[in-house]
Amino acid sequence: MIYYCILKIRHWLYDKGILKSRSFDIPTVCVGNVTVGGTGKTPFTELLIRLFSQDMRVAVISRGYKRRTKGYHEVSVGDDYSLCGDEPLQIKKKFPDVRVVVDASRTEAMERLSALKEGERPQIVILDDAFQHRKVRPDCSIVLIKSSRPVFKDFLLPWGRLRDLSSRIHKADILVVTKNVNMVDDSVREYWRSNLKIDDGMPLLFSRISYGKIEPVFPDKCDLRYSYSKNVVLFSGIADDSTLRRELSWNYSLAAVLSFADHHPFSLRDLMRVNNCAEEHPTAMIVTTEKDAQRIISVNGIPDSMKMRLFYIPIVTRIIPPYQRRDECEDIRSQESEQSLKEMIVNIINKK
Repeated sequence: MIYYCILKIRHWLYDKGILKSRSFDIPTVCVGNVTVGGTGKTPFTELLIRLFSQDMRVAVISRGYKRRTKGYHEVSVGDDYSLCGDEPLQIKKKFPDVRVVVDASRTEAMERLSALKEGERPQIVILDDAFQHRKVRPDCSIVLIKSSRPVFKDFLLPWGRLRDLSSRIHKADILVVTKNVNMVDDSVREYWRSNLKIDDGMPLLFSRISYGKIEPVFPDKCDLRYSYSKNVVLFSGIADDSTLRRELSWNYSLAAVLSFADHHPFSLRDLMRVNNCAEEHPTAMIVTTEKDAQRIISVNGIPDSMKMRLFYIPIVTRIIPPYQRRDECEDIRSQESEQSLKEMIVNIINKK
């Protein structure tokens, strides 16, 4: 009740203009949620980067969760994750031409980006995990809801996983139900629209996680023969590894699974624990997530025997098409749906 009252008062102060929100000339798209972790913000941010970087200069602003530095920092490909956080580093490595900055103050970051010279200034800025950060007023807000944890069945912290009022979803411009594993037909879409209590005018999209080909964490040390193994020792430090375990179990036998806290700062001791477990399964691959790999590569002392069998599995977010004929390719329909999302965002920005 105390947390509820604090949130209610805080949003009232912003809504009434007592606490100030600021807009900027550069169009901004906010990607956020009302729950604690696990909704897929980073892969969705990467989806937006893929869409907009085709014809625009894109920048990403992140808080840089659990970094060991403070203030404004522009991420470089060669950074250690402790300077910027694992997710911004992952984004920068995937999209080296995109400007990725971290700052606890999104306002300060926007001011710095706005002050860049004309040819360098971004043409659109993606605010990663900024739905609760109301000092910057985004031109388009996208709120993600995990399909396996509906907000209408959840509770505020500490009893549930809601970090904000569930009613705040109605302040979004677009809602996306993420990490769907089952078929999404018209009845599923209507179920969510009804239970979220949103009208027909609110865009409601559905997405799924698509996994790519397993890649080595240390390419120069890797023994690719392990990639043909059908046994996997899985370890991760993410909010929810259930989707990953389910995906891997389709093609591999999970010899062992070790779970750490979200954004866990892996130490050599942690990795030796994983390695000791893997030694009980000498032919198995050791697999982790793309995000965890950013924290692992900077750990000193990892034995070569572990590096040679250590892989990560990349992920992308795909929009689920609203309908699909039997003779149509799902990838083509997904690409069309993603282009529709881009057009939707541009229209929302232009109206504001």
